[in-house]
Amino acid sequence: MAWALKLPLTDEVIESGLVQDFDASLSGIGQELGAGAYSMSDVLALPIFKQEESNLPPDSENKILPFQYVLCAATSPAIKLHDETLTYLNQGQSYEIRMLDNRKLGELPEITGKMVKSIIRVVFHDRRLQYTEHQQLEGWRWNRPGDRILDLDIPMSVGMVDPRANPTQLNTVEFLWDPSKRTSVFIQVHCISTEFTMRKHGGEKGVPFRIQIDTFKENDGEEYTEHQHSASCQVKVFKPKGADRKQKTDREKMEKRAPQEKEKYQPSYETTILTECSPWPEVTYVNNSPSPGFNSTHNSFPVAEGNGSPGHQPEPVVQVADLSSHLLTRDSESVHQNLLPAATPQDAQQWLHRNRFSPFCRLFTNFSGADLLKLTREDVIQICGPADGIRLFNALKGRVVRPRLTVYVCQESQQAREQQQKHENGDTASSTFFVYHAIYLEDLTAVELTEKIAQLFNISPRQISQIFKQGPTGIHVLVSDEMIQNFQDEVCFVLDTMKAETNDGYHIILK
Repeated sequence: MAWALKLPLTDEVIESGLVQDFDASLSGIGQELGAGAYSMSDVLALPIFKQEESNLPPDSENKILPFQYVLCAATSPAIKLHDETLTYLNQGQSYEIRMLDNRKLGELPEITGKMVKSIIRVVFHDRRLQYTEHQQLEGWRWNRPGDRILDLDIPMSVGMVDPRANPTQLNTVEFLWDPSKRTSVFIQVHCISTEFTMRKHGGEKGVPFRIQIDTFKENDGEEYTEHQHSASCQVKVFKPKGADRKQKTDREKMEKRAPQEKEKYQPSYETTILTECSPWPEVTYVNNSPSPGFNSTHNSFPVAEGNGSPGHQPEPVVQVADLSSHLLTRDSESVHQNLLPAATPQDAQQWLHRNRFSPFCRLFTNFSGADLLKLTREDVIQICGPADGIRLFNALKGRVVRPRLTVYVCQESQQAREQQQKHENGDTASSTFFVYHAIYLEDLTAVELTEKIAQLFNISPRQISQIFKQGPTGIHVLVSDEMIQNFQDEVCFVLDTMKAETNDGYHIILK
């Protein structure tokens, strides 16, 4: 409490004391930051700036990974220092991934001289797209039937054994390799980043992907299910030569920046090293491959069997005399294709998939059929862009393109013949009720008419030998393409059948 007994100080004394203290505090400035003493590398060496140390858990700081994967493609120079690297790839181009054995001498002896299995995947980088990955891939499959997202370039690959591609996993390939031997795998990515953007009207920013590799060793049951190592990197895929143009643009932008700004960005490296990550959670795919587990006898690359349509059933053989019991109307089919107001959000999602609107499924997740049908044309165009918006609006309203020719047909039955005979005999008391069905033609050919009649009566086109048109005096005129092109729109015919003499088929007669 001694300070309480001091006499009050004058303002001049206080001011002079503050000036002396301030001068003393500035005396050391400039001595340590002289010319040649300041180094940015020293500052970046501080632990707070070490991204690799901050990202890895404490127990893995000095951990040596058993494998290393190197993608032979340059990284972008327009990535900031502490961000993950980004690599640009061209669609369909083969890129090498070097599979390197990074083990020390005597480490993991259980895989020495043995094969390991690696699974390569192309997955979404954004978390929001990962939640809807199944719907996104199904939509891509619908728009690109028969194509794969990820393929192996087998002729260019070295050291790869027993490559396989699951036909239900378009973004995944797997193979065996010996870590003690040189192994290089060439991959091709066939999807581009802008295929999964919400609005597609040009100039949009594509979504990033991840290339992830998971490696497994053999367990006691000779199945490759014991996880050993996983690593991934971030990529963007462009149309052919688009990645080269993007890399050049990024490089030119960096050259125009000031030296102080350049220090905030990573240099471009010639190759991309995949960094360690968690294994992909779809462990069921490891066990549920389309073929049996790997063994010592390596098989060739599997080829899908069948005709490519699992739901295809043999066409039923129906006698023409029983056609009336197998009538199908086009109207009943079109009802199931249109979206109904009573459709639930789940039904609406399935309808969007069936009609090739999968990129917008996430946007309309909670929309019921009634919600979608209430959208105006302007609303849909604003949400989906002009091209997809007009297409979606037309699909919601059930608008179809008018066919080039409409033909109405009716099957002539025994009852109809009796009624017609009574009418010719002057019996007008009884009336005949005929049911006609519409056939819509686009190509205006005899083959198309045959197929449409067979489809209408649910029979095979092979059961129809020829189609004739009844002409003057009851003659039978063979229906040709030129005759169909001269049919009047909405012309009506009564179908009659006649057994063919040369085969088991039937002739169709248009009356």
